[in-house]
Amino acid sequence: MLAPDGQEWLSRASRGPEQVLGRSGATQALHRYALMYPAKAESKDALVQDFHSFRQALNVASADQRVLVLINAPADQEAKLKESLRAVANDASVIGRFHFDFEQGSDWKTKISGASEQPGIVLIHPGEFGMKGKVLKHLKLNAENEQIIATMQQANKQFAATTEKKVYSQHVAKGTREGIYFEGAVPYGEDRDGDGEIDHRGGGRGRGGASGRGASGRPTR
Repeated sequence: MLAPDGQEWLSRASRGPEQVLGRSGATQALHRYALMYPAKAESKDALVQDFHSFRQALNVASADQRVLVLINAPADQEAKLKESLRAVANDASVIGRFHFDFEQGSDWKTKISGASEQPGIVLIHPGEFGMKGKVLKHLKLNAENEQIIATMQQANKQFAATTEKKVYSQHVAKGTREGIYFEGAVPYGEDRDGDGEIDHRGGGRGRGGASGRGASGRPTR
């Protein structure tokens, strides 16, 4: 846990919330931190999520088993859309249930079936390992927020009804058998001795499929 300045440590570091905050006191600890640093703005004004790349967005959406909302817009419209879509991304029925990404051009279409030639707001069903996907819905960039939210809710229901929940161990094993590997920007492994170098254990733990990060390259649900 870090203070809002990103510098001050509020807790020790570890692999998960139970190790950091305790199994029974996590909720109380988070509440205490929230009181220490009250919000300076309303959550409805939070920035809209945007990934480093579409490749990363698709992989994470697959791992988290969420519909990916891709805003494919010309460069001169992106800033305006990032502002207008705050109300959508922070709506109570949307927040925490989708991933968002802004992309220009058409490179993303090589991995997605059913993509339109026109710019728009594209709801994508990510593939099992986040290497490909398919279009669920396509909306115009000037669609009203109410329409976007309603369409997202519909797409999410369709996604949930047709997507089997992943079992981590089975998912990793299948990905390993099929040779699925996601090359991440950050090397897999941990710097256990603090020398600035990633330490790799035996048994191929430095590779995505066998490192505990799942065949899609990161922890899966």
